[in-house]
Amino acid sequence: MTTRQAVDKLIQQCEDALRYAQSQLTEGMKQEHYNDTEYTKAQQGLENAYKELEEFSHSANAQQREQLYRMRLQIQQMQNQMITTVH
Repeated sequence: MTTRQAVDKLIQQCEDALRYAQSQLTEGMKQEHYNDTEYTKAQQGLENAYKELEEFSHSANAQQREQLYRMRLQIQQMQNQMITTVH
C-alpha cells in the first residue's frame, strides 16, 4: 500500500512537471523552433511523471487511485497540447 506522504510527494512532482511544461509550451510558441532542447526536456519530464503515476496506482487505495488518475489525465492533456502545438 502506498503511503499518503508518498502520493502527496508524487502529486507535487507532477504539478512541478506540468508547470515547467506549460512554461516551455508558452515559450515555444513565442520562439518557435529555437527552444527545442528545453521543450523536449519538458516533454520527457511529463512522460516520466506519467510512468510514475502508473506505477504508484498499482499499490494505491481507491481514493489515491482516483487522485492519481486525475493527475494522469492532466499530464496526458498537456502532452497532447505540446504535441499538437506548433513550436
